[in-house]
Amino acid sequence: MIDHTHDPRAQSWVDGAAGHPDFPVQNLPLGVFSHKNGDTAPRIATAIGDHVVDLAGLAADGALPAGLATALAQPTLNALFRLAEADRVALRHALFALLSSERCRLKVTPHLYPAADVVLHLPFAIGDYTDFYVGIHHATAIGKLFRPDNPLLPNYKHVPIGYHGRASSVRVSGTQVVRPWGQLKAPDADAPVHAPCRRLDHELELGLWIAGDNDLGAPVPIGTAWERIGGVCLLNDWSARDIQAWEYQPLGPFLAKNFATTVSPWVITAQALAPFRTTPQPRPAGDPQPMPYLREEGEGALAITLETTLHTAAMRAAGLPPHRLSHGNSHAAMYWTPAQIVAHHASNGCDLHAGDLLGTGTLSGPTPESAGSLMELSQGGKAPLPLPGGESRTFLEDGDELALHARAERDGFATIGFGPCVGQIMPARQPWA
Repeated sequence: MIDHTHDPRAQSWVDGAAGHPDFPVQNLPLGVFSHKNGDTAPRIATAIGDHVVDLAGLAADGALPAGLATALAQPTLNALFRLAEADRVALRHALFALLSSERCRLKVTPHLYPAADVVLHLPFAIGDYTDFYVGIHHATAIGKLFRPDNPLLPNYKHVPIGYHGRASSVRVSGTQVVRPWGQLKAPDADAPVHAPCRRLDHELELGLWIAGDNDLGAPVPIGTAWERIGGVCLLNDWSARDIQAWEYQPLGPFLAKNFATTVSPWVITAQALAPFRTTPQPRPAGDPQPMPYLREEGEGALAITLETTLHTAAMRAAGLPPHRLSHGNSHAAMYWTPAQIVAHHASNGCDLHAGDLLGTGTLSGPTPESAGSLMELSQGGKAPLPLPGGESRTFLEDGDELALHARAERDGFATIGFGPCVGQIMPARQPWA
């Protein structure tokens, strides 16, 4: 629901917050921080401009709704996202009042810290992680590499495709990604070899953070599925394409995916994203309509601008800025909406819990410039991408720093950002003898 907290004219008294590209007062994301000097345990916070606000401290001082104090005193967001949506709306309203009213400066300042002085952590204790495949342009482009005449399998337009990932290897932005080892088999080789991945790739995705709980055996109706989406983040599901090519049949990816998944640290709440919801893309003539349990009405899609940048070790040494690899929009990329993802996931009675993470799958647009992976951008490694300084890439090399960026933009509203999702590739470690 759009309300006074989305007013683009509103400004915060916090220095640098007005017009901030990511965290103006209309955003108010939720996350978990600790001080770099190590004098505090992880605490729940919001971001405002280039600062963070300690919400546990504010709650302890009685500046936030009393019923939220226990949840805000926890080291993760799980308890807060287990509460009713109305409680998180009340928190947003209270924070907006505190940060937009000059009269509240003295009350908030003791709990306000420069973002440069804190460390951001995973916002949730993740119980489960599921990755979907709802980016139709990505699915088509990857399918063409293997099945030129039939890129999409028959089920794609009937059911949101997904698989269960590994929650233990989800890490927060900035964590280094160690190049994985695995079995690799060249098409003309008689047998596989065990070696470091040679075709390491990124995947530009959105992550959906689940709010609330449903009992085992109790599906989530499509009409209430958006209520189960507590917030959104950026997600990079790092992919070892050569390991995947050998192992994925018949059960799908395994070691090619479970070595690392990176998420941006701030949870952009569903309430903050209300102005940026829009009607889904119309299905092409001849495509099947969703089954009744997936049939959604209204503004179920999100219009979010997405971008990837690459910064190589040589570029950093030469003082060159990061190079933009792709630029697109989630609205154009997604064949299935966030609510359809949630409703389908629970349609068999699967119990979803606060802090579960659902990835959309790679979000590529309809043009080459909006591809969300190097597999597409380099045409499966056949067309190296030229980079500043005379370098080129087909897949990621050691020392490369890959960053995802996202901004929600719509005329008449303040632009809000997600903050980057960054990972740097480290050399493979020698496996045991």
